[in-house]
Amino acid sequence: MNQDKSKQTNRKRQDVIVKQLKIIEKQEQKLLSPEEKGFIKAKISLATENIENLIPNKLKSTLNLAFYKGFQLIFEKGNAYIEKTYNKDKIQLEYDLNNYAVDKSRSNRYIKKLDKQSSQSKLFNSSLAAIEGGVLGVLGIGLPDIPLFIAVVIKSINEVALSYGYSYNTDEEKCYILTLIGAAISKEDKKKEWNKKVDQLSAQMDNHVNVEINLEEQMKKTAEVLSEAILTAKFIQGIPLVGVIGGAVNHTVIRKIGKYASLKYKKRYLLQKLEDR
Repeated sequence: MNQDKSKQTNRKRQDVIVKQLKIIEKQEQKLLSPEEKGFIKAKISLATENIENLIPNKLKSTLNLAFYKGFQLIFEKGNAYIEKTYNKDKIQLEYDLNNYAVDKSRSNRYIKKLDKQSSQSKLFNSSLAAIEGGVLGVLGIGLPDIPLFIAVVIKSINEVALSYGYSYNTDEEKCYILTLIGAAISKEDKKKEWNKKVDQLSAQMDNHVNVEINLEEQMKKTAEVLSEAILTAKFIQGIPLVGVIGGAVNHTVIRKIGKYASLKYKKRYLLQKLEDR
């Protein structure tokens, strides 16, 4: 009798997880499906392409290199300082409590608590506060514009990762983070390809399959996508490039990355829960 009751409880828990995964699948499809362009959007899209073609190759190369060097700096020396801008132990404790409750509960109540912990609005606001208060500067990193912008991006992703119980210090996880960033801001025609790589990486890591990565190469690829997104946006807005990244963080880019990271880490978490059952 008790065994039957236990099986029924486990089945209900599994149903909750499957339902959540279906919601994520719909969100992913919406994210990856090309938007139907009306007349105005089509004109804007064409104008954007024309602007991209007008950007000097030398400027593109310079910015690509700057973003690549920024990633190198943050991953080699910056994470220890970035961790001082949030309470890592508290986030991990909240995850442990909510994760335990998820294992015992038959509702999605505690999954929602995990979501709340990693909510985009909270991360976005805390990231802005880190810049506005000059926290990173006070800690002595002395970063110029681009590495500071990357630090904010990595800070946001780190908090999301911790909220769902994931580390971010191994080369494999760093490569995953870089791929997340690329997928979040890549162009429509490349988004599915990037997204597929994100899923492949997470599946390999979470199933303890040997992952072949090239962190340096991934930093270069992501740097190129990120610099292109920033550069094009600034040209469209007609804003001078000097100082714009550190002085006024590109809110759209941060939102896109934070939203996508939350979606993918939650998917990883739920798939692991499904495997564990």
